Amino acid sequence: MIYTNITTIEDFVILGFPGLDPAYYGPVSALLFFIYLLILVGNIFILVFVGVERRLYKPTYLIFCHLAINDMLFGTVTLPKMIARYWQDDKIISFGSCFTQMYFVHSLGAIHSLLLLIMALDRFVAVFLPLKYPVLITNNNISIACGLSWIGTFLRMMAVVFHALTLPYCNSNIIVQCYCDHISITNLACGENVKYVQAVAVGLAMFSLLLPLSFIIFSFISIFAIVLRIRNTEGRYKTLSTCTPQLLICCLYYFPRCFVYLAHAIGFSFSLDIRILLILLYSIVPCAVNPIIYCFKTKDIKDILMKRLQNAKVGIKQVSK
Repeated sequence: MIYTNITTIEDFVILGFPGLDPAYYGPVSALLFFIYLLILVGNIFILVFVGVERRLYKPTYLIFCHLAINDMLFGTVTLPKMIARYWQDDKIISFGSCFTQMYFVHSLGAIHSLLLLIMALDRFVAVFLPLKYPVLITNNNISIACGLSWIGTFLRMMAVVFHALTLPYCNSNIIVQCYCDHISITNLACGENVKYVQAVAVGLAMFSLLLPLSFIIFSFISIFAIVLRIRNTEGRYKTLSTCTPQLLICCLYYFPRCFVYLAHAIGFSFSLDIRILLILLYSIVPCAVNPIIYCFKTKDIKDILMKRLQNAKVGIKQVSK
């Protein structure tokens, strides 16, 4: 089929929430700005804190640092443009910038999923092979695994972006989303290959999501089975407490996504504004909440923080006297 109405799209328009009254643009931009600051402050704090405290030079906290970098980058890739959309009514994004944003959005999402897989593997080995844990799970091995996750995913996502670039774009240039993603962009393309390009991208996305999720579910079910066999209540609590932060982080990342995908699969539809809001919640909120989980649900970090706070209080009392 020959398309005679193909136009060269130089810019895209970020629609955002189509049903949002302009009177709420200010509060929405302020909320997004606050979330962005929370993401930056929280994740930078984790990186600095782990870097300063030598007691935290362990594989588990190295994974937390990679997650913190991922969360900070994801917030930086998406939120500034969202804030500008509602703060300055800056809806325009260039063709190249939109594809670049799409590349990093999907790359960082896939990397996050792989980092959660490594984190689950760390806990699995710690519970099932505690004697071999210091040999198998070392800082060097974790660094290699995390590094391969970053490099491999960035290379793989280049193919996805170039595949989308092969399509002609002759439809509307309005992105019905708060940021550029693959589905929103390729929905504006035309030609016989659109469905094929979208199917390949969805297949790769499901592979990146479901393969780590399958192992994570298997590992935590196995850990819970082991915990139930422990007769000592204190032993049960101690084993579970070492896995609680990882479990919360995984649930926060996967549950909302699975809910949206399952609702779509069974034919339950949301309004456009609700759908965009749900996507934002499961994309942005974990980036802001994860540092809080690290601090209050990880024993080593919590103990060090409490000790430092107590020392600070003693210092203030001594100065006041």
